[in-house]
Amino acid sequence: MTDYSKLDAWVDAHFDEEVRFLQELVRVPTDTPPGNNAPHAERTAELLRAFGMQAEAHPVPEQEVRDYGLQSITNLIVRREYGPGRRVALNAHGDVVPPGEGWRHDPYGAQIEDGNLYGRAAAVSKSDFASFTFAVRALEAVAAPRHGAVELHFTYDEEFGGLLGPGWLLRQGLTKPDLLIAAGFSYAVVSAHNGCLQMEVTVHGEMAHAAVPETGVDALQGAVRVLNALYAQNARYREVRSQVPGITHPYLNVGRIEGGTNTNVVPGKVSFKLDRRMIPEENAAEVEADIHRVIEDAAATFPGIRVEIKRLLLANAMRPLPGNKPLVDAIQRHGREIFGEDIPALGTPLYTDVRLYAEAGIPGVIYGAGPRTVLESHAKRNDERVALEDLRRATKVIARALADLLQPQ
Repeated sequence: MTDYSKLDAWVDAHFDEEVRFLQELVRVPTDTPPGNNAPHAERTAELLRAFGMQAEAHPVPEQEVRDYGLQSITNLIVRREYGPGRRVALNAHGDVVPPGEGWRHDPYGAQIEDGNLYGRAAAVSKSDFASFTFAVRALEAVAAPRHGAVELHFTYDEEFGGLLGPGWLLRQGLTKPDLLIAAGFSYAVVSAHNGCLQMEVTVHGEMAHAAVPETGVDALQGAVRVLNALYAQNARYREVRSQVPGITHPYLNVGRIEGGTNTNVVPGKVSFKLDRRMIPEENAAEVEADIHRVIEDAAATFPGIRVEIKRLLLANAMRPLPGNKPLVDAIQRHGREIFGEDIPALGTPLYTDVRLYAEAGIPGVIYGAGPRTVLESHAKRNDERVALEDLRRATKVIARALADLLQPQ
């Protein structure tokens, strides 16, 4: 029987070291785009070596990365072998969106103020590079496991969908764990999440001088016709309800639009990018076909325009797999004791690269350092931060859960 109090005490005794580790990770930018993430992997491997952990470097071929729209990706695997039994993987991603404007703190300064560590990726998900690494160190120092194995997967393609991160590791046959815990962003243990379909729609008309608009075909007016149809469809999505706690209904967002050449020219081309979130109960192929139908039907009502539809991303929803119960039970039990409150198991309207493990038949959950809600962390906003006490407590929960999961079966 594991003495959990000794695991907790180890985490407390080494917490300053864990914070310094996280600060070093935040100080190496991983803005994606442009996606030059290999330097961060190199720095991470260097820091891990100081703990006696050897990280296997798995660089994705340069041309494959550039065709994908990024600059460099090196994924890391740390394997800790203890004996026969379960193999548990812990995955966190190092890539992150650029910082943007409005920061009060240096986005790469890793400054600490009022118990929070500030910086881009401080919460999502470099904090779990730290929580997972130090949970494993605590486990080995205190529990001396003799069964199973742990793998740390530090990957660099969550923001673009994960195909060159976890997806690449799985396709190459470099890993096949029995269970997965992926980087978290709230107190909850997440067992399901939405899918996401992203598309670029280009409406072609015919340019003309604004003084004689009847000699052209206004692509913008055609695009408005299509957009109105999509927004009408979005209103209908509210009637479709998910049965997964934490997930409500599908929805659609148009996040970018561009077109035209000048103020006095009837626009001949307008394009926009849409994001369609899919609840776990939906079929991705049917959703995509329905979006095509809505766009094409609307375009047919505006003579003279032609539409092109290009899929940018199709990320399937993560659905709970039956084998994830030991993960959920262990995290909820220890989370309740460490945090002093019930830890819900639910879904999230976000989408992540964890779905790729689920598609490979690997039961998993999302759990790690985070506040009560992702909004509190300022993830993807200015002044992203992680509360150091949340980092400490999440590390203890993960260490305890690993001790349970690596018991003889």
